[in-house]
Amino acid sequence: MTTTSACSDPPALGPLLAGIHSPDDVKQLADEELMLLAAEIRHSLITSLSKTGGHLGPNLGVVELTIALHRVFSTPGDKLVFDVAHQGYVHKMLTGRASRIHTIRTYQGLNGFLLRSESPHDAYGAGHAGTALSAALGLAAARDLAGGNHHVVAIAGDAAFTCGPTLEALNNIAETTRKFIVVLNDNEWSIDKNVGAIARYFNALQTHSTYAAVRSKAAEFVEKIAGKAARSLAHKVEESAKNLLFPNVLFEKFGMRYYGPIDGHDLRLLIRTFEHLKTLHDPVVLHIITEKGRGYQPALDDPGKFHGLGAYKLEDGTTGTSGTPTCSEIFGRTLTDLAHQDSKIIAITAAMPGGTKLDIFKDEVPERYFDVGIAEEHAAIFAAGLAAEGFRPFLAIYSTFMQRAYDMIIHDIALQGLPVRLCMDRSGLSGDDGPTHHGLFDIGYLRLIPGLIHMQPKDEDEFVDMLHTMAAHDAGPSAIRYPRGIIKGTPIKRSPRLLDLGKAEIVADGTDVALIGLGTFFEMAEHTKVLLAAKGLSVALINPRFIKPLDTAVLTTYAAKCKVLCTFEDHVLTNGFGAAVIEQLHTAGLHTPVERIGWPDAFIQHGNPDILRDLHGLTPAHAAEKILRHF
Repeated sequence: MTTTSACSDPPALGPLLAGIHSPDDVKQLADEELMLLAAEIRHSLITSLSKTGGHLGPNLGVVELTIALHRVFSTPGDKLVFDVAHQGYVHKMLTGRASRIHTIRTYQGLNGFLLRSESPHDAYGAGHAGTALSAALGLAAARDLAGGNHHVVAIAGDAAFTCGPTLEALNNIAETTRKFIVVLNDNEWSIDKNVGAIARYFNALQTHSTYAAVRSKAAEFVEKIAGKAARSLAHKVEESAKNLLFPNVLFEKFGMRYYGPIDGHDLRLLIRTFEHLKTLHDPVVLHIITEKGRGYQPALDDPGKFHGLGAYKLEDGTTGTSGTPTCSEIFGRTLTDLAHQDSKIIAITAAMPGGTKLDIFKDEVPERYFDVGIAEEHAAIFAAGLAAEGFRPFLAIYSTFMQRAYDMIIHDIALQGLPVRLCMDRSGLSGDDGPTHHGLFDIGYLRLIPGLIHMQPKDEDEFVDMLHTMAAHDAGPSAIRYPRGIIKGTPIKRSPRLLDLGKAEIVADGTDVALIGLGTFFEMAEHTKVLLAAKGLSVALINPRFIKPLDTAVLTTYAAKCKVLCTFEDHVLTNGFGAAVIEQLHTAGLHTPVERIGWPDAFIQHGNPDILRDLHGLTPAHAAEKILRHF
C-alpha cells in the first residue's frame, strides 16, 4: 500500500465539488444539487483512491451524513469530532481540500486521518477507535466553562460502542453538559464484522420486523416539524418507536435522549433532523443506518477488504499481489498449525481477524478463537485469565494498538508472571497510515518490564522459529514484533527450531566495526557492511534476535575488540534497542562508541517508507558515513 509522493496529475473534480472551497459553499447550494454533489464526491473518492489506496468503504458510507453536517453546522466554530477519523475524507473535501484528495496518504499529501495541524476544521485529531465521545465531551465542557454557545457533534461508528473509552464517556455526558449531539453511524462493521453483545443489539434493531415502519415514522416526524407542534410530535414518535423496539433504551439509561434509527443516506431527512437537534438542550443520540461502501459494488461485496486497501482496478476492485506470503499470513498459518498440535493454544484478536490473519485460525480452530471487539485492555486481561488456568494464549494486536493495553501488560500479565504471548503486527514504520499507526514505540514501552522476553526476526524463516519458541515458553510473558507485508521473502524450512533465549546470531566476524541489525533493519546492516568493506574495514555482522534479554556475551566481546558498534532498528532511538545496548556496555564498564540508526525523537509523518528513511538518515550510506568518522 505504498506510494511515492503526491500525485502530479489530479483527476478532474465534478463541477459542484470543484466549487466547494469551504463549508459555506455547501450552504449556498440548492437542495436539489446536494444529491448531485454526493454523486460527485463518490466518483472522486472511487477514482482517486484507486491510485493511492485508502479507507474507501467507510467514506462511501458517510457521504450524505457529512454533507448534512456541513449544511446544518458551521465549522470551525461548531466542532465535529470523528471517531478514528478514517471516515474523514468527505469532511476534508467539504472543507477546502477537495482539490488535494488525490494526494491522500502520499508523502506531503493529505493525511489519511484528521489532524488539527492540517486544517482549522479538524477540531480533534484521531486514528484510534473510541476517542470521539470523550474528546467531544471535553470540547463541550470547555465551551460551557468559557460561556460559549457553539455545537459539538461526535460521530462514531457502532463498533466504537464496543470500546471501553466510549462507554466511559457515555457514563459522564449527562453529568457534564446539556448541549451535546452524538451520531451513532450504524453499519455493522469496524474493519471486520462487529462482534459482541452490543453489536448484536444494534443488529437486532436493524433486522426487527418493525424497523421499516419506525424509519417511516421518523421521516414523517421530521417533515412535520414546525413551531410548537414539533416537540409534541417528537415525543409521540419517540414513544411509539420505543414501544416497538426499545423497551429498555440503552442510551436513556445514560441520561441521553435517543432518536432513530433513520436512513443515513436520506439527505433531506438528515438535514431536517439535525436542524431539530440543534434546538434541543439535552444531550442526544441520533442513530442512523448507513451502508459501508455505498456506490461501489466491489466495496459493498467485500466491506472488510475495502475498509482500507492499496491501489485497485476501478472496473472490478481487484488488487495486485506479490504471491509471497506476508508476515501476517505466516503468523496466522503458523499459529493455526501449532494449535492443531497443542490443544492449549488460544488465539485472541481485538476486532482484527483479517488484518492479523487470525481468520485462518478462526476457520480451522473456531472453538479456541476469540475476537473481543475493539477492546485491547479487556483482551490483555482476558488472555491473562486464560494463562492463569494453564492455556497458552497468543494475543495478536497491532503495535500501535497494543499501547492501549500497557497497564494490563504490566499489572495483569508480567507482575503475575503469566505466559501471555504478545504478537505485535505492523511494528516499525506503517508508511502511508502515518503517526497514529506507526509501530515505533513498543521496544521502549516493553523493554523496561521485568521478566518479559522480546524478540524480532530478521526474516520469515526466523519468524516461524520465534513463534515456535514462544509457544514453548511457559515461564513468563513474551513478545514479538514484526512488520506489515514481507520482510525478505525468505523460504521457510520444513522443521522449525527452538531458539536459545537471549542468544544472538553472529553472521560474520570482524575486528574494526560490529553492525547489529535488528529485525527488518538487518538487511540495512548487510548493505552497510558492503560499503564499509569497500573502504578496507573488517566488519562483523550480528543478528541480535532478542531485544530482551540481550546477548551480553556477544555485545561485550565485540565492544572489546572493535573500534565502534552500530545498531539498526525500525523504532525511535529514544529508549530503543540501541539505547539498551549502550546501557549494557555501560554496566559492563566498556566505553566503545555506539552509533545508532533509527527514528528521531519525533512523530514521523506519513508517506512512502523509502522516502521517509532517506529524509531521516536511515540508510546504509548514512550509517557508513557516521561509522567512518571514527577511522
